[in-house]
Amino acid sequence: MSRQLAPYAANAAQSRGRLVPEAEDGLRTAFQRDRDRIVHATAFRRLMHKTQVFIAHDGDHFRTRLTHSLEVAQIARTLARALDLDEDLTEALALAHDLGHTPFGHMGEEVLNERMKDHGGFEHNAQTLRIVTRLERRYAGFDGLNLTWETLEGLVKHNGPLLDRQGWPIGKYRNSGLPLAIRQYVRRHDLELSTWPSAEAQAAAVADDIAYNAHDIDDGLRAGLIELIDLGDLPLAGAALESALRAAGDADKPRLIHETVRRMIAMMVGDVLERSRRNIERHEPQSVDDVRRLGEALVRFSDQMAENVRVLQRFLMKRVYRHEKVMDSMRRAQKILADLFDAYMDDPRRLPDDWREVAMTRPESEFARQVCDFIAGMTDRYALLQHRKLFDLDPRFR
Repeated sequence: MSRQLAPYAANAAQSRGRLVPEAEDGLRTAFQRDRDRIVHATAFRRLMHKTQVFIAHDGDHFRTRLTHSLEVAQIARTLARALDLDEDLTEALALAHDLGHTPFGHMGEEVLNERMKDHGGFEHNAQTLRIVTRLERRYAGFDGLNLTWETLEGLVKHNGPLLDRQGWPIGKYRNSGLPLAIRQYVRRHDLELSTWPSAEAQAAAVADDIAYNAHDIDDGLRAGLIELIDLGDLPLAGAALESALRAAGDADKPRLIHETVRRMIAMMVGDVLERSRRNIERHEPQSVDDVRRLGEALVRFSDQMAENVRVLQRFLMKRVYRHEKVMDSMRRAQKILADLFDAYMDDPRRLPDDWREVAMTRPESEFARQVCDFIAGMTDRYALLQHRKLFDLDPRFR
C-alpha cells in the first residue's frame, strides 16, 4: 500500500517532466526512475574509489564518497518518511549529490579550480549538474541521464537558492558568480535559481550535514587523530559521549565510538524533525511551490543545533581536516592532479583515445574543460596510475 504524501511534498505524478520527453514507465514513478538511473551511472560507481577525507591506502574501513552517499541516503529517507515526503526523490538527491567531486577530496577541487581560473573555474556542484546532463553517455536519445526537473533543481540548489529575487548571485557564489556549467544549462532549462528547492531536496541536504559531521568524527577517532576525551567540551559530541558512557561505560573503545556516533546522529535527526514540524505547523504549506516560495528552509536544524554543528565543524577543521597526516597526503595529491592537468594541456596525445579525438579539435577553453572533465571523473587510484604512466614515477603516498 502506498503512503499518503503531505500536501507540501513533491508528487511524481505532477512532475514538471524531463528536458527530453519520455514515455512513462508502467512500474516506476518518475522519481524512482531518476534514482535508478543515478545508481546505474558510471559516475556513481566511481565514488567507491574517491576520497572522502582519508585516502584509500590509509585503511579499508574509512569512508569513501560512495559509502558517504549511501549513509546520506539512509538518513535522508528516514527524514522523508517521518515528514511524509517522497522518499524516492529524496534518495535520488542524496545518492547523486557528490557525483561531481574530484579524486582526493576538496584538495582536488582546489587544484582544478586554480588550473581552470581562465576557463570558467571548477566547482563540484556545477560538475554534478554537468555529469547528469551531459557527461554520462548511456542512452540513445540524449546525453546525460535526462533526470526530472525536480531532481535537477534539488542538485543545483543543494545549499539553497543561488540567486536573489533581482537575479544576483548569493551565498558562496556572491563574489565569484554562478559557475559556467550552471549558467550554460539554465539558459535552456530554467531551474528557478532564486527559489528554495523542494522539502525533499532540503532533507537530502541536511542529511548530508548530519552524515559527514558524525562520520568524520568516527573516522578521525578510528584513525587516531583525535581521542574520545577530546569530544568532552563539544556541545553535541560531548553530550553524545556522556550518554554513551552512561549506557556502556565498560565497553571497549570501538563499541564506545560507535555508541557515541550513533547518538550524535540520533540527536541531529531528532532536532531536524522537531524544528521542521514546527516550521510546517507555522507556515502551513499546501503545495511544493509553497515550500519553494517560503523564503527560508522548511527542513532544517534548530538555531541551537545549527550552532552546535558549527562548533563541531570548526573542531573537525582544526583537528582532523587540517591534521598534518591528512594534509601531507593531500599536498601529494594536489601535486599529482596539477601534474596531470599540465601534462594533458601540454600534449593532448597523452589523453586516452576516446578523449583525445574530441579534445584536439576544440578551442583552448573548451579543450581545458575537456581535460578538467577527464581528471574530475578519475578515481584516486586511476589518477595515481595515470601519473605513474606519464612520469615513470611511483607517486604512492608514504
